[in-house]
Amino acid sequence: PADAPENTVTSLSNHRSGLLAAVLLLPIAGAAAPFDAEILVDLRRLSDPQLSPDGREVAYVLRETDRENDKGATDLWVVAADGSGSPRRLTSDPAADSQPRWAADGKALCFLSKRGDHRQVWRLAGGEGAEPEAVTDLPLDVKAYALSPTGGHLVVSVDVYRDCPDLACTRERLDEGEARQDSALVFDELIVRHWDTWEDGRRATLFAIDLDGNEPPRALSAQLDAHVPPRPFGGPSAFAIAADGGSVFFAARAAAGSEKAWSTNLDIFQVPVDGSAAPKNLTTSLPGTENEPTPSPAGRRLAFSSMARAGFEADRHRLMVLDLENGDIRELAPDLDRSLGGFVWTDDGKTILATGQHLGQKALYRVELSSGEAARVFDSGTVAALSAAAQTVVIARNDLAGPNDLYRLDDGAPKRLTAVNEDLLADVEFGEFEQFTFPGWNDETVHAYVVKPVGFDPGRRYPLAFLIHGGPQGSFGNRFHFRWNPQTYAGKGYVAVMVDFHGSTGYGQAFTDSISGDWGGKPLEDLRKGLAAALERYPWIDGERKCALGASYGGYMVNWIAGNWAGEFDCLVNHDGIFDNRSMYYTTEELWFPEWEMGGAQFDVPANYERHNPVNHVQRWQDPMLVIQGELDYRVPGSQGLATFTALQRRRVPSRLLWFPDENHWVLRPSNSVRWHREVERWLAQWLK
Repeated sequence: PADAPENTVTSLSNHRSGLLAAVLLLPIAGAAAPFDAEILVDLRRLSDPQLSPDGREVAYVLRETDRENDKGATDLWVVAADGSGSPRRLTSDPAADSQPRWAADGKALCFLSKRGDHRQVWRLAGGEGAEPEAVTDLPLDVKAYALSPTGGHLVVSVDVYRDCPDLACTRERLDEGEARQDSALVFDELIVRHWDTWEDGRRATLFAIDLDGNEPPRALSAQLDAHVPPRPFGGPSAFAIAADGGSVFFAARAAAGSEKAWSTNLDIFQVPVDGSAAPKNLTTSLPGTENEPTPSPAGRRLAFSSMARAGFEADRHRLMVLDLENGDIRELAPDLDRSLGGFVWTDDGKTILATGQHLGQKALYRVELSSGEAARVFDSGTVAALSAAAQTVVIARNDLAGPNDLYRLDDGAPKRLTAVNEDLLADVEFGEFEQFTFPGWNDETVHAYVVKPVGFDPGRRYPLAFLIHGGPQGSFGNRFHFRWNPQTYAGKGYVAVMVDFHGSTGYGQAFTDSISGDWGGKPLEDLRKGLAAALERYPWIDGERKCALGASYGGYMVNWIAGNWAGEFDCLVNHDGIFDNRSMYYTTEELWFPEWEMGGAQFDVPANYERHNPVNHVQRWQDPMLVIQGELDYRVPGSQGLATFTALQRRRVPSRLLWFPDENHWVLRPSNSVRWHREVERWLAQWLK
C-alpha cells in the first residue's frame, strides 16, 4: 500500500489485491523443473489484443519461437471474450502476421504480412477456413496502418525518398542502389544512425489509399522532414483516422535538420485524408513530446499524451484532451503523479482507459472526461495492453511468475481467457517473490523485489544476483521480462534482488527527476542501502557470495560500482554499459538524452560529464567483470564495451568479453539469448562457487 510504514514487507499474500493475485499466480501442482533460459526463449508471447466492435471476440498476435530459423514467428489468433470455447488460430503462414485490426462493421479482420515480395495489408473474412486476400499491392513494405472508421480507405506508413513523386520512384532507386558497386553513405546533418540502423535518405511517410483502387496513394506527411511514425519505436499508435474518416492525426518531430538529434519536440498534426491541404500543427503551444493521438468515438475530441518539458524524454506523460471544435486543450487527472499511456475511449465517449506504472506494478486507470478524475481499477502485475468495445474491457497481463495472457475485466475478479503457455509451463517451477521497502537516500522510501530460488529452503544460504535496471528512468517491477528475467537466476539457485532506486518510474515524477545530474550519487546510495536491507531482512542470502549485473544505465552503474564500491561484489556483469561519458556524448545518436541528464552539451559543461564518469576511476577497478556488447548498438556504441574490456585487461582484472556482431542494445535472436544466459551463468558459477 502507498501508505505502508517504512521497513515493511509487502508480499503478494497481504497486498490489497492479494486475493486476486493469489488466484492469478496459483502455482501449478506437481511443478518440478526449475525455470531456465531454454524455457524462456521457447515461451509464446501474446500481444496486441483487439476486441471486435461487438465485444464478442478478441484477436491477438502470438509469437512462437522458430528454433530452426533462429527467430520468432507470429500468427493471429482469436478467442471469445466471454471465455467460452478455446482460442482459434486464424493464420499459419510462414510470413510474420501482425497488427490485427477489425473493420468497422466487424465482418473482417485486417493485418500486416509479407506473403509476397513486400509487407502489405491483408484481409481475412468469410468465416472458418477462409483464406486471406491482399488489400494493398504496393512496391514497398507497409510498416504500419490504420483503417478508416467509415470504411472505404486506409492510411499506411511507407519509407520513401522525400524527392520522389511516387512510390515507384523509391522502388527504382532502391533497385539501382543494390546494383551499385560502392557502398558509401553521405550525410550533411544528424541523425546519421538510430538505434541499430543507418539512415539512407528515406522518410517514413503516411499515404492514404482508397479501397476502390481508382486513385493512386496520396502522400499526407511528405511536406515534413520527419518520420511518421517517429523512429525508432513509433508504431501504429502514433497515428489515427478521425471518426468521420475525413482527416488523419499523427505525431511527428517538429524539429528539422540536425536539430532532430537534440530536440524532443514531437507535436500532433492533422491532415485531410484527401491530401487537399498540408498538415496542420495542433500542439504548437506544447514544447515537449506529444504522442498517441486517440480520437473520441463521436469525433469532437482528441486524447493524446504530452510531456511538459522540452528536452526531457522521461517527463510525466500527461493525458491531454483537445476540443477539435474550439481548439481548447485540457489536462485530465492533473493531480495524478503517474505517467499514462495506451489510451482507449469507452464507446460513450465519457471515459478514457489508460495504463500507468504504480509502485512496481503497471496498473489500469479509468479517467472520467467530465470530472477529470482518475481511478486505479486494476493494479496486480503488469497490464501490458488493453482493448475496449461494447462495454467490454480485455487486458494482456503478466507478472514475475509468467508472461502475458488475456483477461476480461468485469465488476468482479478478472476472467482468464487464454493460457498460451500452459503446456510449456506444466512442469516448470518459478521462484516465489515479494516486494519490500527500505529507507534509501535522504531516508526516502525505496521499493525493491526479492525472488527466492526455486526449491527454496529457509535453512540454507543462497548466493545473490543483484540486478540493476537500465533507463536510467526505468523499473524492475512486477513484470515478466524476456531478456532480464530474475526467474532465470532463481532457477539456477540464486536469490535475485532488484532495487527501484531514485530515478525509477512509477513512484512520482519528483522521484524520477532526482537521478538527472546525479547518476552516481543517490542511485548508488539506494543500492548500498538496498543491499544492506536485503541482507538484514533475509538471513538466507549469503552476503559473502554476490554478483551485481546490469545493462545500459545498469551497465554504467556496474562500471561506476567497480571504481566507487570496489571489493563489495565477488563479480560484475556489464551489458552495453557506458564507460566514458565524454566519448559517449560524441558517438551516441539522441543527443537530447545526455544533454538533459548532464545539464547541457559536453563542450559547454565538461565538468558535469566528468562528475560521475566511470573512466576516471579505473585505477580502483579490481572486481572480475563480464563485459557484453552488441555491435549494432548505436545507443551505447560498441566502443564503450571494448574500452571497458581494454581497461580491465590492462589493469589485469579477471575479465571476459562477450561480443554479438548481429545484436543491438538488446539480444533478440533465440540462440544468442541462450548463449547470453549460459555465459552469465558460467561467470556467476565461477566466482560465486
